[in-house]
Amino acid sequence: MEQIKQMAEHESYIRGELLHLIFQNEAEHFSIAKIKVLDTNEAFEDKTIVIKGYFFNLQPETSYYFYGIFDKHPRFGTQYKVTSYKTFIPDTKEGLIAYLSSDLFYGIGKKTATKIVQQLGENAISKIIDDPEALYTVPGIKEKAADQLRATIQENQGFEHVAVYLAQYNIGLKMAQKIYQHYKDEAIQLLEADPYQFVFDIEGFGFRTADEIARQMGLPATHPTRVGAGCIYVLQSSVQDGHVYLPMDFCITSICALLNTEELTESMIIDKLKALNKDKKVIVQDGNVYLPSLYYAEDGFSSQLKRILQKPIEHQTPMAELMKIIGDIEEEEILSYGKEQFTAINQAIHAKVMILTGGPGTGKTTVIKGILKAYATIHELALRPEDYNHKDDFPFILTAPTGRAAKRLNESTGLPAMTVHRLLGWDGNQSFEKNEHEPLSGKFIIIDEFSMVDIWLANHLFKAIPDDMQVLIVGDEDQLPSVGPGQVLSDLLSTDRIPYVRLTEVYRQKEGSKIIQLAHEIKKDEPVNLQKDHDFNFIHCNEIQMVDVITKIFKKAVEKGIEPKDIQVLAPMYRSEAGITKLNQELQKIINPKTEQKREVRTAEAIFRTGDKVIQLVNQPEDGVYNGDIGEVVAIFREEENIEQEEQLVIAFEDREVVYERKDYRNIMLAYCISIHKSQGSEFPIVIMPVVRAYQRMLRKNLLYTAITRSKQSLIICGDQESFLYGVATKHKNQRYTTLTQHLVEKLGEEQDQDGQNSTVLEIEDANLSPYDFM
Repeated sequence: MEQIKQMAEHESYIRGELLHLIFQNEAEHFSIAKIKVLDTNEAFEDKTIVIKGYFFNLQPETSYYFYGIFDKHPRFGTQYKVTSYKTFIPDTKEGLIAYLSSDLFYGIGKKTATKIVQQLGENAISKIIDDPEALYTVPGIKEKAADQLRATIQENQGFEHVAVYLAQYNIGLKMAQKIYQHYKDEAIQLLEADPYQFVFDIEGFGFRTADEIARQMGLPATHPTRVGAGCIYVLQSSVQDGHVYLPMDFCITSICALLNTEELTESMIIDKLKALNKDKKVIVQDGNVYLPSLYYAEDGFSSQLKRILQKPIEHQTPMAELMKIIGDIEEEEILSYGKEQFTAINQAIHAKVMILTGGPGTGKTTVIKGILKAYATIHELALRPEDYNHKDDFPFILTAPTGRAAKRLNESTGLPAMTVHRLLGWDGNQSFEKNEHEPLSGKFIIIDEFSMVDIWLANHLFKAIPDDMQVLIVGDEDQLPSVGPGQVLSDLLSTDRIPYVRLTEVYRQKEGSKIIQLAHEIKKDEPVNLQKDHDFNFIHCNEIQMVDVITKIFKKAVEKGIEPKDIQVLAPMYRSEAGITKLNQELQKIINPKTEQKREVRTAEAIFRTGDKVIQLVNQPEDGVYNGDIGEVVAIFREEENIEQEEQLVIAFEDREVVYERKDYRNIMLAYCISIHKSQGSEFPIVIMPVVRAYQRMLRKNLLYTAITRSKQSLIICGDQESFLYGVATKHKNQRYTTLTQHLVEKLGEEQDQDGQNSTVLEIEDANLSPYDFM
């Protein structure tokens, strides 16, 4: 406690009393409040100020020390950003007696408070917190009353005590709350004993933070828990690169590089990994080191897939009947399915689980619609949701990883579609409403853009799929893999245990699409033709010229009557003169310039105006918006214009409007230019793609392929042709470590071979046979 007192004397502070709350998020304890200034060592003379930060339980008529920094808001003026705080405890006997006999402490009158101060002195509060039995020495106070008083003091002082202590290690109030909620009053004692344990126990508490605290405390570099925390940190970091595990040798090398101490030997790391494996902190199997959640995700997904496959399809449609049904669909849709497309429909109808893959223009959407109509005809089901009494009776589920991909699926089929997260009822943390105990209802599920689904989400989704449901997985294996760990679609295809049809015949190319031609040249590793065409152009320029070139393209497009919202710039990097951040700033000036009529708000990263195109950066399930959703700022409210007394942005997405308070602005960014990764699952009428030398470390085949296939009508590549060709020729630089194929082969191999369901194509006996022969 003395250490905290000394620290407070040197820190800048404002002492004040709560006047009223302006905003409060009870879940995270984030608040914005106005306080009356009682005292300060800051150069500040106003009588009131607005404070903001993470507060545990601010009480009116109670004085607090707030430590932090001034934050000059462009519209709302000076605010105080609080990094730590504590209740002001009077330093006189009279003040302390008045404090203890206040309404904060039920049942303690002035007489009892006087006894406490007389017995324990002016440091009574510190003694009560530090010594559980301190109050037992006060004459006349019963043990029950003493325990209740100490509990109340701890409730009011404990978190503040911990938060102030943690502040000296640059640990903010939000993390301090996590720590206090987990350890309560033992937090400081445990941190001083072993800061590395926090890496295991507290989500988001980083190894480097623990390492710096340990260094200041003088703990040895070979401390056993340091080695263990280093192992966890290395594995957690590898998840950012999409890995499910690390090979033992690579893991050990990475841990040695991280811990960087000569005293640490390889055998010490191996011993620690064995101990972590025994405690189930990591899983070591076959020379691979996993985080348990990822090991069980792969194993669980494989088990769920096996469970679904084990339940056979009850109804088998004779080939003659199926060909007649498909012939009727062809007449109705005025089209003729190719052999691959017919095979895909046939396969999907008869397989419990099937994968439909292929590049752009090969007719995946056409096949999906054919499968839905054929299945509905065979099982005498209506395809219109309104024909069912209850929405749960509708037998078809259409889903995709992102909102825009789900919207495309809805538009192409005319049936309702939603994101996987919304389908499963994700709570924003680790839980889903739909699972093995509360499965999905329906008969047939179609999962589009499956290359974007990581192993965690795949496991949760397949847990919720009931035994009798048929599954169609759709995706392009040559696109970028998921942002999260794993490469589920690629691994499924490589096992050769799940029936699949790969569409290769390109239909849109026959219609003269240069975009489709270029995409397939890249897909097949053929020489690329970059000559200008009606829907394609390659404009040569360098990095310095890039902003000027792209803004000129926009200006010309607008002059020709093209809506700016139909043009999307896609780039791989945020920084550099041709990066996403710079391009957004410059494009905003052209597309949505500042005017007197437009309201705007400023943050450290961007200016947002009414009319701006923005993209959601994180999942926000409580508001029904998800990572990658694109919307438009339709209104900006000042704090005096709403009951929350808080500046607000209103953003219109496809099917809803969402209100953002200032603390949520970090969840959005301008979207005139977005990353190629964020664009996955979306399509845009016109795509502009800058490619310069500064991007080279990011450029690779699947990244460029993904960007090119986002364009529906026109594609303009700007930049350096040599860099583009370098990227096209560069395969996956970072191969992901996964063992899903092994899990699948172990679980599916024997049964699939016996049933013969692993055949990838159900051949038609007479290749010249047409569905019309059965009409």
